[in-house]
Amino acid sequence: MAGSSARAFFRLLREDAEVARAQDPAATSLAAVVLTYPGVHAVWHYRVAHLLWQQPALRLLARVLSLVSRLLTGVEIHPGARIGRRLFIDHGMGVVIGATAEVGDDCLLFHGVTLGGRSMNPGKRHPTLGDRVMVGSGAKVLGPLWIGDDAKVGANAVVTRDVPASAVAVGVPARLRTPAPPRPTNGQSFEDPSQLIEYVI
Repeated sequence: MAGSSARAFFRLLREDAEVARAQDPAATSLAAVVLTYPGVHAVWHYRVAHLLWQQPALRLLARVLSLVSRLLTGVEIHPGARIGRRLFIDHGMGVVIGATAEVGDDCLLFHGVTLGGRSMNPGKRHPTLGDRVMVGSGAKVLGPLWIGDDAKVGANAVVTRDVPASAVAVGVPARLRTPAPPRPTNGQSFEDPSQLIEYVI
């Protein structure tokens, strides 16, 4: 049983690298992703820390590992967060994912993204992202809100309300734009989130 669990865990880690290779046109090989992509390294560190977090006696060790990961990658993911399969953090630097955040499968986060809270109250205080959600560079998604499946958050948007499935949220504060078509699945290109910026004067 332990052997099959270990194999499943390593398949999960390989998936994380393969999705980065598939989604990033700058990736020259799987080896380059494994050795040089801080976003992938941060997700791997998180997956180990999250396993430790499940054991109350190991929670301090989990936090230490997440701190080391932050120092090495520039990405801070609390080990208590819940992250699905094939998350790709492109570039990575400055990404923060809070303790009660939840991220679905096949999501894409760019650098500077914050999945944060708006209060210091205990309980659920960070956002939940559905499947195939894309969050553009510098965007802040704040509070215990829901971002629906296939939704997109534009670069530098500040989101404080729920975003329906397949919608696009842009601006400060974020407003909904015409719904976007569903995002393609693994192995296909995504729309450049820099095109989703809406300037507020």
